[in-house]
Amino acid sequence: MGLHQTLTRADLCESVHEDVGLSRQECAGLVERTLELIVDSLERGETVKLSGFGVFQVREKRARMGRNPKTGEPAAINPRRVISFRASQIMKGRVHDAPGSD
Repeated sequence: MGLHQTLTRADLCESVHEDVGLSRQECAGLVERTLELIVDSLERGETVKLSGFGVFQVREKRARMGRNPKTGEPAAINPRRVISFRASQIMKGRVHDAPGSD
């Protein structure tokens, strides 16, 4: 993957197919199921920790007052759940040391 490209589900499936040797359909199912398990856990409010990769967490944001950026008028922001991701130290190191990261 070059600079400024996007990795897609299809790319993940193809990479698994090439590395593992399962059929493309089996690899697509494997990738889809993995992503489904992550989303299901986050929906339940669970933390998803992938060792050497990072941690996905659901956070509850409280209601607050904000501003409409166009008009500057005060605007109420409703409480909501957001997903946060914190990369592992291993991932941070790899990305930092990757060619073209300077």
